Amino acid sequence: MTDPRYNNYGPADPQHPQYQGQPQYGQPQYPQDDPEPKVNVGKLWAGGIGTAVVAALLVVVAIMLIRGVLGIAILSPEGAGAYGTVSTTSYAIAAAGAALLATALLMVLLLAMPSPLTFFTWICLLLTAVAVILPFTLVADLDAKIATAAVNLLVGLCITTMLSSVGSAAQNGPRQAGY
Repeated sequence: MTDPRYNNYGPADPQHPQYQGQPQYGQPQYPQDDPEPKVNVGKLWAGGIGTAVVAALLVVVAIMLIRGVLGIAILSPEGAGAYGTVSTTSYAIAAAGAALLATALLMVLLLAMPSPLTFFTWICLLLTAVAVILPFTLVADLDAKIATAAVNLLVGLCITTMLSSVGSAAQNGPRQAGY
């Protein structure tokens, strides 16, 4: 009677227990797990562009709320209306540009750093802190300084949280321990 472990082919059969776990003919001889991080660049930049649009719209909505509802003259004189002047548009474009720069930073970190999302979050939060403090160094009414700092805080948190989520989703496959 034949041993069923050998599939009736004998020890030369690749299904034989002595051959289990060894590379077969035609299979690659290198490990399958690539330690390098794989980043879906298309998904990352699509998320970055989406974040830029959201940041720009957040600036417009916040300024219209502050100027129109709260009556605080932020970025332009009081008689300029709820939208303000071209400075509102410039501020919105700057917020979108900041989101795109943050996306570029995130891409570099994802490709080159261990724990890239931790570094990205810390860098963005520290830059947000600078943006919040900056209005208090300028000459303006206190309520305008507070309102500008609040807008900067909202935009910074928006960019940080959205791009952290995008960066997590743009990573293909698990990283090795420590990454």
